[in-house]
Amino acid sequence: MTFSICVREAYETTEGDSHHRFGVAVTTRLPGVGTLCPFVGEDGAVATQSLVNVDLGERGLAYLEDGLAVDDALEALLNADDAAPQRQLHGVGREGTFAFSGAECVDWFGHEEREHFTVAGNMLTGEAVLEATAANYAENAVHETTDPWTGPESVTDEAETDPLAKRLIDALAAGYLEGGDKREELPIQSAAVAVATTEHRDVVPPYNDLRVDATETPVDDLRETYALARRGYVDTLARYGDAFEDDSLEDLDE
Repeated sequence: MTFSICVREAYETTEGDSHHRFGVAVTTRLPGVGTLCPFVGEDGAVATQSLVNVDLGERGLAYLEDGLAVDDALEALLNADDAAPQRQLHGVGREGTFAFSGAECVDWFGHEEREHFTVAGNMLTGEAVLEATAANYAENAVHETTDPWTGPESVTDEAETDPLAKRLIDALAAGYLEGGDKREELPIQSAAVAVATTEHRDVVPPYNDLRVDATETPVDDLRETYALARRGYVDTLARYGDAFEDDSLEDLDE
């Protein structure tokens, strides 16, 4: 009933510090997918779908935080899950990927693993949905490079690449245009994107955690929400950036 993408990108800040960022984006023909499917933290990203088991996402992240490799962590959870044949579970850790589609998922279903990302879906119009999602992200991936989107002073700079959240939404859009979820009798849909990074920021970009819970145009609405959140982030830093950096309201202009 869903298709999603999980990604890992390694990067350096403009000061030369090494970091990872992780992201998940998902859409489905049901309300509220952002409450069920995407899980992301400083050690990885996980998506749980088909017959959803939220515990797989929550415990998967916890295992990654404990230092388990993503394939060991998610495989262990599936081995203990009696309903595993009806699950889809995929994700990325700091050094690997994992993807699983149970044999009892509803057609069309499948998944794909690449070096730095995974895609998976079920109840889709066809394989082309995942192929388009993967191709769009791969074309725009930013890995092992310097990230211009770090620090309040750089947020308004022109950059050659978009933030990960924007690129994940674009990947969803490509899959959606290929047909997405096949259940046209269910018009109320949802979408979500979530991104986390190992880098500390005084102000966490609000566009890194967005959901559209009930709409007939989920990807378009998520894109619009991203644009508004991005604009609000720029406005916030312009007005309050120094206060956040100093952790003080003492010199704040009203």
